[in-house]
Amino acid sequence: MSVTVELYGLEVAGAHGVEEEERQRPQPFLYDIWLEVPDGATSDRLEATVDYREVVRCVQEISGGRQFRLLEAIATAVATALVERFELEAARVRVRKPAVRLEAPVEWTAATVEKRKP
Repeated sequence: MSVTVELYGLEVAGAHGVEEEERQRPQPFLYDIWLEVPDGATSDRLEATVDYREVVRCVQEISGGRQFRLLEAIATAVATALVERFELEAARVRVRKPAVRLEAPVEWTAATVEKRKP
């Protein structure tokens, strides 16, 4: 059996981007996270799965701990931290940037990374 926990649309502010202006003032980033948890998660005991509050704190620490230029790098850092910190088989992280400014209108840009336990 495979159990996936999802956090969708987690909003965390960050001062990330290629342009210097983007790194000067925080803007919203949206995280969509899929966590492949152990089968024990079906036991209805919090200690047998991942605590969502701890996942949120992990994302906030990564975003607030340094500045990133690329969404790919943020997604990789978060996915790696989640797999290292929690009992997970895998973590898939999509980072969306809704306040992106391009040469044409766009709703958001995103990067998705999946990290599996070795």
